Amino acid sequence: MKKFVFLGIVLALFGVIAYSSYQLIDINRSTAQETELHNRLIQYRTAPQQLASDTQLGDSIVELSMSTEIEPVPFVDQSILNLQASFQDVVGWIEIPNTRVYYPFAQGDDNDHYLYYDLEQNRSAAGTIFMDYRNSDEFTDFNTIIHGHHMRSGSMFATLQQFNNQAFFDNNDSATIYLLNATYQIEFMAFAVIQPDDMIIYNPMITSAADKIEFLDYVRNIARYYRDIGVMANNRIVTLSTCNYEFSNARMVLIGRLRPTEI
Repeated sequence: MKKFVFLGIVLALFGVIAYSSYQLIDINRSTAQETELHNRLIQYRTAPQQLASDTQLGDSIVELSMSTEIEPVPFVDQSILNLQASFQDVVGWIEIPNTRVYYPFAQGDDNDHYLYYDLEQNRSAAGTIFMDYRNSDEFTDFNTIIHGHHMRSGSMFATLQQFNNQAFFDNNDSATIYLLNATYQIEFMAFAVIQPDDMIIYNPMITSAADKIEFLDYVRNIARYYRDIGVMANNRIVTLSTCNYEFSNARMVLIGRLRPTEI
């Protein structure tokens, strides 16, 4: 009897080792697949553009301005055009200096598909950075949400974690988004760790002035780090979101104001 028990234990251990080895091989294969695709996508990387002249938009977060925001100078970004020719769901390219975030981002018919698939529609643990399917792909909404995985390899949106540090947040205040016909800068104003079901932050359908003011006040109140950039309710906001491991199902968000650039 003891012999059979010992044999069962040995077989169980071999099973655990075999499964763990398979998991490790699968992770390595997935990481290699993601890296190979990213290396090919680098050819579409667009050179940075100059920020348009600053326009004073006001000091109060609750003040509404009657002025119209400056719009970007019309042009065609050939790199984005080439990307879209190869990958039909691509919206644009996002780049955050001093991080590993320099990726194209897509928009699907829902918020599930690109959690699990890359731009070539292959199953992928890293998925694809993607815009909320409810948002306009022209960034005309008040709150445009962009999601990405927090990969342990440091890819996708993992290095947003660097903003969970006061010094890094203070010294890194912007990102660039390249679209087919426009280039925008994101001026970061807040970093926060939140629940995955936060109905204010994860609401891309904010339209009324009162709701916009509520959103901005809420962001200021929950922010771990905050920069007063004079944001107002007539501005447009971009929310970058990924997982955080401080508590179960935590999310971290980096939030900023969208501003046009000029060529």
